[in-house]
Formats: sequence, structure tokens, C-alpha cells
Amino acid sequence: MIKGGKGGGNTITGLVFEGKTDLTTFLSKQKGYEIKNHIVYYEGEEVARVYKKHDFYKCFLAELEINWKEHISKRLLPDDSIYVLINNTLFIIECKHQQVDGSVDEKLQTCDFKKKQYQKLLAPANIEVEYMYLLDDWFRDPRYKDVLDYIISVRCQYYFQYIPLAKLGLPVPPSDEQP
Repeated sequence: MIKGGKGGGNTITGLVFEGKTDLTTFLSKQKGYEIKNHIVYYEGEEVARVYKKHDFYKCFLAELEINWKEHISKRLLPDDSIYVLINNTLFIIECKHQQVDGSVDEKLQTCDFKKKQYQKLLAPANIEVEYMYLLDDWFRDPRYKDVLDYIISVRCQYYFQYIPLAKLGLPVPPSDEQP
């Protein structure tokens, strides 16, 4: 589901938000997908690489020979990130869950800055960056209209409950359901 919260009952095509589900776990359970040492394979072909938090630096940036300290002043730790080979894009996915008013509200307003930091960091590798939030239903409240509008206005994205694999440029496994 994207802005406005329409559609989206088919979880085979998206990352399900359960508070503890991460992209690696989700993908490894999908038909045709396998993950080994951060590498995502679909039907035996490498399609992406996934990293969480510190592994983004220890594995991904290290492989690219990018010293983060030469590009940004403070490390950012992504909840999830996926580098999709076919579109040469790194997707930063921040999962936000809320049950009472608090600091997460304000964190949503930092997407523009963080996206620009990741862009500076990956500029030497000529990799595109997309920044998106995976939100729970708490953020459907009308109080969040302005901040959700802001997220879109700065060319970041948000989804409720799941992110479609096709949006990331990943293959969508055929459904076992009959039309």
C-alpha cells in the first residue's frame, strides 16, 4: 500500500510489517528466492544484496571500498537496505511502529536529510538511492497527513504494512492462486 492506504491484501508481493519481520526473512520464505551471505538469488540468479544496520558498512561499503568517514560525518544505520542489481539502486527501508505519541513522529521528518546523506555516501559508486518508510496503521491517523505529504514532496516514499516487490525492481514469484 502506498500513500492513501488503498489496496494490498496480497502479501506474496510485499514485505509484511510485523515489527520483527525483516527483508531477509521475508524474501527467504518466497518461492524461488534464496539468500546466502547477503546475496539474494531468484531462481539461482543473483538479483540483489541485503544489509541491516552495521552490515551495510562492514559488508556493502567495504566491498565498494567506500570509507564512510570521507563522505559523511556520522554513520546512519538502516533498519533494512537492499541493493537491486537490475536498477543499480539502493533502497533504504526504515520500519516505523508506534502505539503512543512519541519521538517516531519527528523521525519521519528526517527522510530528506538521510536520503541526501546516503546519496553522498554512494556517489563514488554511481549508485542511485531511494528512501522509504514501512509504516504500521498508527500513521494512517489524519494527524500525520502533513508529514506524509512532506515525505512525498521530498521524493521519499512510504507504504503501510508492506512494500511491493515490483516497486523494488525484484521478481514477483508466480502466485499459486488460480485467477
